[in-house]
Amino acid sequence: MRSGKTFIRICCAAAAGVMPVLAAAPVMAQSLEARVADYRERVSRLEDQAAIENLQATYGYYFDKGLWTEVANLFADDASFEYGQRGVYIGKDRIRRALLLFGPEGLGEGYLNNHTQLQNVTIVADDGQSATARWQGPVQLSEPGASGIWGLGVYENEYVKDGGVWKIAKLHFYVTGWTDYDKGWMKSLIPMEGQSAVYPPDQPPTEVYRALPAAYLPPFSFNHPVTGKSLKDLPMAGDDIVGRE
Repeated sequence: MRSGKTFIRICCAAAAGVMPVLAAAPVMAQSLEARVADYRERVSRLEDQAAIENLQATYGYYFDKGLWTEVANLFADDASFEYGQRGVYIGKDRIRRALLLFGPEGLGEGYLNNHTQLQNVTIVADDGQSATARWQGPVQLSEPGASGIWGLGVYENEYVKDGGVWKIAKLHFYVTGWTDYDKGWMKSLIPMEGQSAVYPPDQPPTEVYRALPAAYLPPFSFNHPVTGKSLKDLPMAGDDIVGRE
């Protein structure tokens, strides 16, 4: 009898020891599944970021060579394009025609239109369907019979995933300054161009500001990565055009 009771006690104890393990197994499995899902989400966002950066870099290469049709095809159907104080053009066809203001399709002999895309900060939305990015944009320009031009500017752009493909939803290039290639920044500051009378924009500029010697800083689309604070309303030197004091 004792040996039988001992056997029963051992079996009960073993069962008691096994039960917690069996109960924990689904919890561990769920935790692993959650972790895998999280990793998959992170990889998807990284792939989105890489696709957006390639999209914007491609824009730069096409823009450099005046491939205006190819540039316009990088935009969503209802996208907007705003360059300095030229105003806003809306829709792919309007954008394509507005790009002709920069020179002929494919450029021509003697034209230079380099717009470099640098120093990007790309933020993809949690749902992976939209994003923003800020870029630095050094510019080199030339055309027949005119002096070359150096330029500086900042892009604040928005993107949208359309049918699984990332496209530019809003491109806004804030011109920081223009200068004559030979004279340089200390001796020559060239004003920005205004709205075209030949091909007027759909809307006036969304922000009125001045390039150098003024020091306008476009609001940041992303928060400070350490403090989490917004950088959309930064203090700047007074400018009577925009009413800052």
